[in-house]
Amino acid sequence: MPKEVVLTGLRTNGAYHLGNYIGGILPILKLIQDNQASSYQINLFAPDLHSFTTPTNLDKLNQQTLENLKLFVACGVPLDDNNVNLYRQSYISAHSELTWILSNFTSWGEMSRMTEFKDKINQFKSGNQITVGLFSYPILMAADILLYDATWIPVGEDQRQHLEFCRNLAQRFNQRFKKDIFKIPADFNKQQDWLKRFEAPRIRSLKHPDKKMSKSIADPKGTIMLSDTSEEIAQKITSAQTDNLASIDYDWQNQPGITNLLSILAYLNSKSLSDIKQNWRGQSDYSNLKQAVIQSVQATLNEIQNSLKSVSDTVVLNHLKNREVKLNKIANQKLQQIQKIIGLR
Repeated sequence: MPKEVVLTGLRTNGAYHLGNYIGGILPILKLIQDNQASSYQINLFAPDLHSFTTPTNLDKLNQQTLENLKLFVACGVPLDDNNVNLYRQSYISAHSELTWILSNFTSWGEMSRMTEFKDKINQFKSGNQITVGLFSYPILMAADILLYDATWIPVGEDQRQHLEFCRNLAQRFNQRFKKDIFKIPADFNKQQDWLKRFEAPRIRSLKHPDKKMSKSIADPKGTIMLSDTSEEIAQKITSAQTDNLASIDYDWQNQPGITNLLSILAYLNSKSLSDIKQNWRGQSDYSNLKQAVIQSVQATLNEIQNSLKSVSDTVVLNHLKNREVKLNKIANQKLQQIQKIIGLR
């Protein structure tokens, strides 16, 4: 029996932040640390084609992609494990070709209902920044998943709608041609059960806890970058927005700032949210909570930053070259299968 595929990708158009680490990297590290990596094929890719959907410094894109992939290694992803594949999306042309094919099995109405697209429109000041690529990128995301028959895709709450679109698109395609050509990924709730999560990570801005932590938003004081110094971490968390309720409760509706801090503390200490809630229930000193979060974030990022110093560009590039040959074979085989079914071959 072939191994189930775990697939995750983090955009490479900017440096990674704490939300990227908790939502995209930490689930893979947990698989590896629990000695489960050998049970799966783990695909960790740089979705560099997705980078063009929002304003991007094109002169730095290639180098930023390499730096972000090195961070995976610094965080603990082993390059010598045959079950683990790091690769760049743009180096496997089947991603682009399958996206075009799937676009013709997708309705305009489906794309126009995507809330992530609507949210990004509101962030942009100029209508010129709103591209067709931004509108249709969930189709590219679906191609990323379906090319490799991926079952498990660790994503946050903001990607729930895109995952369900991918599932719907795969089911529609299979029904249209009466063949099980695409493997249907597990639904969002099953993904969380598999990850042993009470809920999907929702790491919010420290300054605007009604919005997610994001490098796409001009929110430097609310976003903890993985490259931040201990002093910068302490300053950002100390000034994090809370409230005047003098009660530490896990409540996104009434205490989003406090809940955000509790979430960060839980994920970085491998604690369940129920344990964290119980540990802090009845307490009212926000400064104690912030100090605990500061210590956890500093310890995590100091370890990553120290490890990053020993990650070689050459070693990572050699891994990419080898794995991209391997993944091209897998992706092209799936693409050719689809081409035959729809009459192109």
